Parts: sequence; structure tokens; C-alpha cells
Amino acid sequence: MSKQNLLKRIAVRSRIVIAAVFTISTVIMPFALSSTAQAAQITSRKVTLGSSTPSAATSYTLSTAALPTATAVQSLELVACTTASGACTLPSGFTSVGSATTGTTTGLGTNSGWTNNTATAGKLRITNTNAVAPSGVVSVPWTAVTNPSATNTTYYLRMNTYSDVAWSTLIDSGVIAVSTSTAIVVTASVDESLTFCTGTSGITSTSCSGATGSSVALGTLTPSTSGTGTSQVGVTTNASSGYVITYNGVLPTSGANTIASIGAGATSPAQGTSQFGMNLVANTVPTTFGATVAGAGSAVPVAAVNTTNQYSYTAGAATNVVSQGTADGFRFFTVSYLANVSGTQAPGTYTTTLTYVCTATF
Repeated sequence: MSKQNLLKRIAVRSRIVIAAVFTISTVIMPFALSSTAQAAQITSRKVTLGSSTPSAATSYTLSTAALPTATAVQSLELVACTTASGACTLPSGFTSVGSATTGTTTGLGTNSGWTNNTATAGKLRITNTNAVAPSGVVSVPWTAVTNPSATNTTYYLRMNTYSDVAWSTLIDSGVIAVSTSTAIVVTASVDESLTFCTGTSGITSTSCSGATGSSVALGTLTPSTSGTGTSQVGVTTNASSGYVITYNGVLPTSGANTIASIGAGATSPAQGTSQFGMNLVANTVPTTFGATVAGAGSAVPVAAVNTTNQYSYTAGAATNVVSQGTADGFRFFTVSYLANVSGTQAPGTYTTTLTYVCTATF
């Protein structure tokens, strides 16, 4: 082969190699350019709704991790769309026109000076002539944002940050899925209730379930020996205006003879005087008997029967012993009965029947 031909072949091969290098370069360069234009992905992003009820005007609070790019943010937006990507269609009923920012905006470089923009119904937007690089977690609170009108429907908020106040020079982005939901209405009814019981034993400070007995024996009376005994009352109600407990009975009677009432007001007893009375407290005169009111409620006896060692009795008429003005928890009352007689009280077995009535006002 001649030297001239050899040089030609070398030259041709050189041109081919060089051409190949340039061809590869033209393929690589566009990829390198496009990667620099991609926005960084914002992480740990969420929007907390105050309510997911369709068409509700509620709060939207944006939260994310610290922004990935250290460029100062001058505008931010959440764009409401029916899809996460592609062309954006505004969810029916969604609007930000009445929205406002409240509280403190954080993580965007400066926490003050942000202005809410409501010009576009489908976009939650804020702006600020901020020159400070973002740092820390992001929080942006809006109020009075109107949810889409469809129930149980997912929609998307496309988040973008920009380095200018016109929402045009993109920095970082991300998508957040949220949803409306059907409100679940839970109903329950509470019936009117009244628990009331009387007896001579078995009632406790919490329950009527063991109530039993209907007879109280005061024993044998003499001018120097008083007769005492007790019965029990339990009550609770949810009546909003509370309840009243009354008793109604005649004087203790034996044939044509009676033992007189001690009096309608609280009165101290006196042996040797014919008298019959009652109260609803613990006593030490003429002996230790009775008990203080117990239970979770707050009702107390009326004044005439609420003084230790003093008694009252009104015969032949419904007479209050407890008056409670509101609904009340369980109350346990002990009714203490006292009888004295004079030396001229006719002999016999004296009896009276007391009927207790509880009237609740709902």
C-alpha cells in the first residue's frame, strides 16, 4: 500500500472517530440540561382538614418537612385538582375565594409578612417579598376553605414553591391526596327515669335493689320511755326540674284515741307529753338512731325534718320531706320516727300508715 493511500485511510478513520464523539455528545447534552430543570420533591407533606364534610367551609393546614432547596421562597400555592398529575380539573364545589391565613406561617424563611391571595378559586396561594432561605418544618394554616361538594371523593392538592411573587419560577413541588367523607350521625335516646323505693331495710347509698319491709315497731311507750324506729327511702331521677318527696298519714290511732302531732315545724321532744314526729337525720335524743343522708346525689331534707334531735309531723295532708330542683344522683334517706306519751294517754295499740310519694318534673 502506498504511503498516500495509508494516510487517506488514517484520515478517514480519524474523521469517523471524531464524528462519533460529536454524535454521542449531542445525545448526552439534552439529558444533562433537562435534569437541571426538574423541581425537587417535597417530603412528609400533608394537609389536615378541619372537616371532611362535603361543601363545608373549614380549615386547611399544610405541613411538610423542611424544603429540599435552599432558595428563598416568595410564593407558594396548593392547586386543587381531580387528579394527581396531568391536566388539572377543579373539583366541583371547591373554592378558596373566602379563605384566609391565620396563625403563624413557618418554614418558608420568614414567619411574617405573608399575604393570602384569593383571586383564583381553585388555588390556595400566599406571597411574600422574602429573601431568607427556608429552614425547618413548613406549616401554613388557612381557614374558610370550601370543600368539594361530592362525598367520599378523593382530590389532590398540588403544592409548588416559587422564587418570585408571581408563582412562575418553580423551586420545589409535591402532591397531597385528601378526601371528603360522609358524616356519620350516631343517635341514642335516653328515656325519662325515676327510681324510688321505700322499706325498712336493704336500701343502700347506691341502690334500691334490696329494699324490703313495711312495718316499724316503736315498742311500748310510757311517760318516761320514748319509742323510736326507722324506715328507708331511696331515689334518683334524670328529671331536669328534679323531684319532691311527700308523706301523707293520719295521727297514730287506737280506736277513738290518737297521739298528737309534735308540730309542723322542727320541735324538740319532751317525755311525758303525747307527741308523734319524724325527721330524716341522725339523732342522739332520746337515743342514738337514724342516719345522715348518703349517696352520690345532692338532695337534702326540707328544714322541718333536717335538724338533729328535732322532729315534726303534719297529719292528714301531703307534706314535703325532700325537695330537689334538678336531676340528681342516688340519695339514701333514713326516716326516724319518735313517739312520747303522757301519763293519761289511753292504752291501746296505736297505728298510722304513711304513704310516701315521689313526684318528678321532667
